[in-house]
Amino acid sequence: MKRIAVVLLALVSLQAFAQNGGITPAMLEQITKGWKGDASDKALRNAIGQTPLNTLAINAENAAMIDTHFSDCVKTVGITDQKSSGRCWLFTGLNVLRAAAIEKWNLGDFQFSQNYCFFWDQLEKANLFLQGIIDTRHKPLEDREVDWLFSNPIGDGGTFTGVANLVTKYGLVPADAMPESAVANSTSQMSGHLRTLLRQDGLKLRAISEEASAVKMKGAKAKKAEAELEARLLQEKTAMLTEVYHVLALCLGVPPTEFEWKGETKTPLQFYNELLGYDLEGGYVMLMNDPSREYGKVYEIQYDRHLYDGQNWLYVNLPIERIKEMAIASIKANVAMYFSCDVGKFLDRKRGVADINNFDYESLLGVKFTMDKKQRIQTHASGSSHAMTLIGVDLKEGKPRKWMVENSWGAASGYKGKIIMTDEWFNEYMFRLVVEKRFVPSDVQAMLKQTPIQLPAWDPMFLPEE
Repeated sequence: MKRIAVVLLALVSLQAFAQNGGITPAMLEQITKGWKGDASDKALRNAIGQTPLNTLAINAENAAMIDTHFSDCVKTVGITDQKSSGRCWLFTGLNVLRAAAIEKWNLGDFQFSQNYCFFWDQLEKANLFLQGIIDTRHKPLEDREVDWLFSNPIGDGGTFTGVANLVTKYGLVPADAMPESAVANSTSQMSGHLRTLLRQDGLKLRAISEEASAVKMKGAKAKKAEAELEARLLQEKTAMLTEVYHVLALCLGVPPTEFEWKGETKTPLQFYNELLGYDLEGGYVMLMNDPSREYGKVYEIQYDRHLYDGQNWLYVNLPIERIKEMAIASIKANVAMYFSCDVGKFLDRKRGVADINNFDYESLLGVKFTMDKKQRIQTHASGSSHAMTLIGVDLKEGKPRKWMVENSWGAASGYKGKIIMTDEWFNEYMFRLVVEKRFVPSDVQAMLKQTPIQLPAWDPMFLPEE
């Protein structure tokens, strides 16, 4: 009798949910019929219960190592390793500059200090957040922009624009002038504490502003009070940034103001100007392939920058074939490029091959995955997640068959520290490319004269590479 009552109660509960769009008993019966539970299903269930999906989904027909010959490749030396950090954007940007410096000065296996640039990146991002809180102090805490700021006070991801702004402002130093630290190699704990510190600082700045706003004034007195508030907020922000600097110095070390290079004393800015000496902020064009938006337009993403007084990520949206033309021209001229993609999709990490035929999840799971690139972007199913250095293309009759990137996961990863991408994979999962202006056709450069279309910080394209 009790069992019948329990069953009836369950049915009543299901009916109640059904009235609000829930699963009805009839729906549940239909759903469960989809599971046959035959010998094939049981065998797959047993295998999946003990084995990762990407191991079982390996496409045996595509398991042979891809041809590693490339018709055109940029000369590079050595492989870097970002280790357990989200600094791929920084390693990639500096690898582009490193390749240029090695070629120009015949430096061999030379590296810039990633740790030096990362220190200033974190201090500048802290200021970007705190000043953003000051700028939005009159908006309610639940405002979308304010909420986004508190959700994203600081992180270790970024873009090439950040590299350009940081290097232009703070210069560069060799790797041995400010070596990597344990915290730089594994940033999660420091980032977590900095986020907490900045959030409480943000609340304090808002409380100061609210207290001042509670005193009602008019005319000249109101203007004077606002000026005094601005001065106090600046003073408070400076004190907060002093604490952030202290944390960074403990975790990463103190950035050198000068160092020895080939028997001479250099400052970081002198070193950058003498070693490279070209315009990072104005000498490159950022390209994007985003089929969810109109091509031939320039887009700018709010807060997608590293410095408050720096530049937002600003890009020209183009069809993939136009981007390939510029990439090929750059590679043929022996110039490496900043490149980003959705690296985790269909990547065979062991072989270092990205190919849409590497894994057959549809056959394994018995379902179809039908979204195209546009739909994956619109639904947050895919986006730019990792930056690498584009260095190679294999051309046959002028058409690309595959591409090669230098990664920053160490020399033992992938194919000798690199990843080979089929052209089909490139079409589906490549997003961003940064090229020198000399490789950009005049019609694309003319597009940069447009007034950029402003996108909010919570747009799907705000995805710092990690």
